Amino acid sequence: MDDIVKAALKKWPNVPACHGWLALDARGDWYMRDERIQAAGPFPQVKGSRITHDKLKDFIHRNYAADEQGAWFFQNGPQRVYVELEVAPWVWRLQADPAGPVLVCSHTGVPAQFQSAWLDEHGRLFLDTDLGLGVVHTLDMEAAAQAVETGQWQVRDVRFAELPARHAYVLSPQRAQA
Repeated sequence: MDDIVKAALKKWPNVPACHGWLALDARGDWYMRDERIQAAGPFPQVKGSRITHDKLKDFIHRNYAADEQGAWFFQNGPQRVYVELEVAPWVWRLQADPAGPVLVCSHTGVPAQFQSAWLDEHGRLFLDTDLGLGVVHTLDMEAAAQAVETGQWQVRDVRFAELPARHAYVLSPQRAQA
């Protein structure tokens, strides 16, 4: 977490949390969801405005974490902005390495260590890592297939609805709060 964020938390410790205004899709893209967008429908059916500003995305990435209940948030100064998740708290980017295992990195740029692989009924590949559960980015399925074909990863079937409870995360903190 950024030092400026830690200082703001000390200065203003009781700022109410924000729900519904920020979302993360299955490709690792962040979306702002103002009141009009929230009223138009739930995420991901109505996504909102994609965040494209690199410095803002970097700031979100550095201050992205989970609370004790498994709800993910972005600590924006003294305010905790809870994140609506399309499928998981992490989106994995993969890089095939001919000399060793496939390298796994989060959408926030943090390297992760593979632990297990899961395939849901929609054909999405999830990896459990030392950081937690995430979905493999669609552009990286070739590297994932290589890991499976070479025996690096053994894939197990799972129903998508089981993943949040099994891996202790909340898809919609706003709906969980209601």
